[in-house]
Amino acid sequence: MSGPYIIRGSVSLPEAELMWRFSRSSGPGGQHVNTSDSQVELRFDLAKTQALPQVWKDRALERLESRLVGGVISVRASEHRSQWRNRETAAVRLTSLLAEATAPPPRARRSTKIPRGINERRLREKKQRADVKRGRTGRDWD
Repeated sequence: MSGPYIIRGSVSLPEAELMWRFSRSSGPGGQHVNTSDSQVELRFDLAKTQALPQVWKDRALERLESRLVGGVISVRASEHRSQWRNRETAAVRLTSLLAEATAPPPRARRSTKIPRGINERRLREKKQRADVKRGRTGRDWD
């Protein structure tokens, strides 16, 4: 997914505003882990960016408030042995996170009244069920 990182529609993250940092991955992997910087941390300054429309930016800042440190969002990837694949994974994670955070809120549910016929049918079925259960008691078995 190298190249422009598209969030939604024609809005994309500019490569110049992405900050990459590489370090050694933890965990098993033998000598490869000790010698290569395959873990990727991708940082994006959400508070200062001009790439997002202001409405999207405000929405994302509000929704991602708990994940932001000084207005910067950080995503880390270290699943793969390859730094390149970890870069791709981190970029996909960031774009999907921002796409979800900038999505418009769902339409409010309009409450509707339950039709009288449906309510009457429910009560009638409840009554029938109660009669069936009442018929199972052993009161008449003397």
